[in-house]
Amino acid sequence: MAETSLAQVSPREWSDETIIERVLAGDVPLYELLVRRYNQRLYRVVRAVLRDDSEAEDVMQEAYVRAFQHLREFAGRSSFSTWLIRIGLHEALARRKKSARTDVVDFDSEETPQAKARPEESPEMQYAQAEAREVLEQSILALPEQYRLVLMMRDVEEMSTAETAAALELSEENVKVRLHRARAMVRRDLYERVGATSSRSFQFHAVRCDRVAGQVMRRIIG
Repeated sequence: MAETSLAQVSPREWSDETIIERVLAGDVPLYELLVRRYNQRLYRVVRAVLRDDSEAEDVMQEAYVRAFQHLREFAGRSSFSTWLIRIGLHEALARRKKSARTDVVDFDSEETPQAKARPEESPEMQYAQAEAREVLEQSILALPEQYRLVLMMRDVEEMSTAETAAALELSEENVKVRLHRARAMVRRDLYERVGATSSRSFQFHAVRCDRVAGQVMRRIIG
């Protein structure tokens, strides 16, 4: 994107590549745009590994800082979000291994937040949907990790098969198989009841987004 056209576009609408180029050129505060752009996606993926909100936030910060430190090494062979997710996954697995809670999963082997209510929803409907989302979240978190990650990326975060395969370093066929099995593990009636709101599950709300973005930028800029 040419410099003249950039002046006519809000920085929030710039491509990842444009932001990265300007950050590497010295405009470091712009990195916060990438942090805010991918907070939700990174949170959901890291949360699928750690299953703990506070640890997920810690790992997110480490992933963003590590990505910034190695930003010049980003070659663009995959999207920035895919590269960031890989970093986040490695950080999450390292954190879990260090805490020795569970065994590390080989990818090649076989406080629940409430979403903002719609204005037309009654209090009873809001409560029912909040409970349904909570049940959905717990059902997803109970899945074996290799299925949980794929389901989180494909059905909750709505990433494509190709993006999911690239992030997990799997074949697209393997992703499809794992997704099919994951869906089969979650009761059909659960998806019929709250499937329409699954994209509102595991929300990374504004206050938490501000906190992570602020902490990352303080660590980077000082």
